[in-house]
Amino acid sequence: MALEANVSGGALVAAAAVSLSFRRSLNPFPIRVSFPSVEPPRVRFLTLAVVKRSPKRLKYSAPHFSKEDGLLYVQVDPSGEDGWKLDPVIKLLKEGAVGVIPTDTVYAIACDLRSHSAIERLRRIKNIQASKPLSILCRSFRDIDTYTSGFPHGNGQGDTNKFRAAKHCLPGPYTFILTASKELPKQCTRYGTTSSKYAHWKNIGVRIPDDAVCQEILENMDAPLISTSVKFPKENGWIIDPVVIADVYGREGLDFVVDAGVRVADPSTVVDMTKSFPRIIRQGKGPKLPWMVAEDEKDSAVGEEELIS
Repeated sequence: MALEANVSGGALVAAAAVSLSFRRSLNPFPIRVSFPSVEPPRVRFLTLAVVKRSPKRLKYSAPHFSKEDGLLYVQVDPSGEDGWKLDPVIKLLKEGAVGVIPTDTVYAIACDLRSHSAIERLRRIKNIQASKPLSILCRSFRDIDTYTSGFPHGNGQGDTNKFRAAKHCLPGPYTFILTASKELPKQCTRYGTTSSKYAHWKNIGVRIPDDAVCQEILENMDAPLISTSVKFPKENGWIIDPVVIADVYGREGLDFVVDAGVRVADPSTVVDMTKSFPRIIRQGKGPKLPWMVAEDEKDSAVGEEELIS
């Protein structure tokens, strides 16, 4: 761009009298010079929620699917609205995997009921003796009728209609002990025990958890899941944080962990339905109902803590 200085009187004038004009060019034929407009760069601001997390949780925080030393770690919403994330877990279970899933109480180590090798791995991971019972997570009462003798319907002469009573409790935080049927693998039942209470019967704990994530997994399986609750190996406390579970049991050979958030250490209420009157042998999250008979602490200590919470 050219500048033209207008001088008055033909004499030199002080610098203050000089006016600069941008309106004309020295060229008699004005040329319009245009410059491309430069827009200032746009800055996008991303709002982040700052959450203080433990170092152990950070390695599993992202992405939603991660592999740590052969362990598949899947984070899901407790509501089950992102159930598609469970597809690889369901596939692994059908292939004989052993992993951790949430229930409506605490977390459980689970595997396919039909996989004998997976059941043996589950016992080895949890260090459960062959004489200890396992539990089954069922999809419906049809599963319960298939793998146990079912709930007695009563005789109309004062005997409790246990089926009708249990139907009001399930799905829910209860574990009901029933007599196992021939359809149930022998690895799941208590056998070879010297306890007179179980010497002549093979019993099994059954559950229908009221948990969206657990139900999503069960509904996509072809059979119930064998399970046992997750505790610290050398302590009697429940592990309610899935990250801690992955750290403790991942090295023992777990194939996957489903993280649906930290739970409360409140196990299920265990009710023995094999006797004349339903007896509570462990009071837990499920409240005692009028048709249940409470048992004193001494009689309750029969090792049923190994049942799924």
